[in-house]
Amino acid sequence: MSYSFRNLWSDEAGQDIAEYSVMLAVILVIVVGTVRLIGSNASNIFSQVGSSLQ
Repeated sequence: MSYSFRNLWSDEAGQDIAEYSVMLAVILVIVVGTVRLIGSNASNIFSQVGSSLQ
């Protein structure tokens, strides 16, 4: 019984999954934030260019 508990305690496979999921969440937040920032700025620039052409 103590061997199986010790083996379960030292198993690091679950930590890898948790680390990858946190890393994926951080990357997704950065990508979504960047896309929203660039999207709003691009929309403003296209509006300015369109109004100056008229």
